[in-house]
Amino acid sequence: MPWNGPSPRAHGHRRVPAPHGLVALLLAFAAGCGVAGPRPEPTPTTAKKDLYLLLRLDERRLYVVENDVKKPPQGYPVAIGQPRWPTPAGRFQVTELVENPDFLAFDFNNPNLPDRGRVPPGLNNPLGLRWIGFANAHGWQVGFHGTTKTSALGRAVSHGCVRMSNHDVVEVYDRVKLGTEVVVEQ
Repeated sequence: MPWNGPSPRAHGHRRVPAPHGLVALLLAFAAGCGVAGPRPEPTPTTAKKDLYLLLRLDERRLYVVENDVKKPPQGYPVAIGQPRWPTPAGRFQVTELVENPDFLAFDFNNPNLPDRGRVPPGLNNPLGLRWIGFANAHGWQVGFHGTTKTSALGRAVSHGCVRMSNHDVVEVYDRVKLGTEVVVEQ
């Protein structure tokens, strides 16, 4: 029997017609199967919880939490916003993911002034190897990003962003997606 439907490639599969005798045999067999006797109750399945990021500002640590398990258990050391530009607390979502970001230099004291230019990706870029945007505060976007200045980790020194070692931010970047929940606690 020739197939006259849409092209098999259009739907990613191919329909193969079954001979009429085989269909009748299968229907006859199925009619007598599984109707008698008690049916086992389906076992409840728990939906896998999506992973989320938990930032504890007082600990200056970021945790990747999946199924209520922190990975790694000790978390990642981070630098957070200084008192003048604190990292915002609350519930957010990842809104932007950028590999090898460039940085738009501007005046943090007056972000409405003209930009000072772009810093291309590379070792001199203050955003490091990855950018994970999740909030807006102080007139600009706030996110997790890498840094080569790991001596600042564990301190409140940024303009609201969360700095991580480049190695750690790449690891976290590879585990999240747009829409991943970000919980920032004091």
